[in-house]
Amino acid sequence: MNPLENWSDIYDSLHSWLTDDISFYVEEATKSGGPVLELGCGTGRIVIPIAQAGISVTGLDLSETMLEMAHKKLSEPENRGLDIELVNANICDFSLNRLFKLIIIPFNGFLSLLTVEEEIKALENIKQHLEPDGKFIFNIFTPDLDMLVQEGDQVFHLRDVIDPITGQKFIVYHQSRYDNFSQIINVRMIIEELTSKGNVAQKIYRNYQLRYIHRWEMYHLLKLSGFSVEELYGDFNHTQFDEYSTEMVWVTYA
Repeated sequence: MNPLENWSDIYDSLHSWLTDDISFYVEEATKSGGPVLELGCGTGRIVIPIAQAGISVTGLDLSETMLEMAHKKLSEPENRGLDIELVNANICDFSLNRLFKLIIIPFNGFLSLLTVEEEIKALENIKQHLEPDGKFIFNIFTPDLDMLVQEGDQVFHLRDVIDPITGQKFIVYHQSRYDNFSQIINVRMIIEELTSKGNVAQKIYRNYQLRYIHRWEMYHLLKLSGFSVEELYGDFNHTQFDEYSTEMVWVTYA
């Protein structure tokens, strides 16, 4: 079972704080002129704003329930008629029989690939779907060495979240175990949904895995798969990557 299948009911509320990457990807999509392919599009957080900017876009995701939420958004009056196609497929072996000017994977989506073999298969597949002058842009977090050597299974407060649309309040905790041999992080999110009086209405547990990737490892994975790096930013404001960057925003072409 896809670990994100049971996220769809709370995903948008839980990630309502995440907005700083939207304008970056919309700008890149607009510069490309389209068509654009977003891999790991989820509930449409990025793919819908791209379409609202007038760009033809395809969103692909492995989770059927996440795509169902995206379809619901597209049925809303303000989104009807947008040039969006949604596809249920695997990033490693999808085949769309068309090429794209830009392919993107926002918000650590590439890290859901848990082996080097999967990463290379995905990169090769992405390259096959790019137009000759097309770009592949994605972002992943920079591994924190202090985090990787900390004792596992400790619970840390991650953030408080208030959904600006629904007003739902959540307190989010993070509990992880680190397999530094395989570079796998086993993550448990512990989510307390609060009532208007501040009581816990329900406690939600969601588990998933990520494979963290270091800067030069990612660079060589890209080179091995036939990509050249145009830029590496440390944030979505086009700041050059340095030793203090917590984000890696890769701008590449095949």
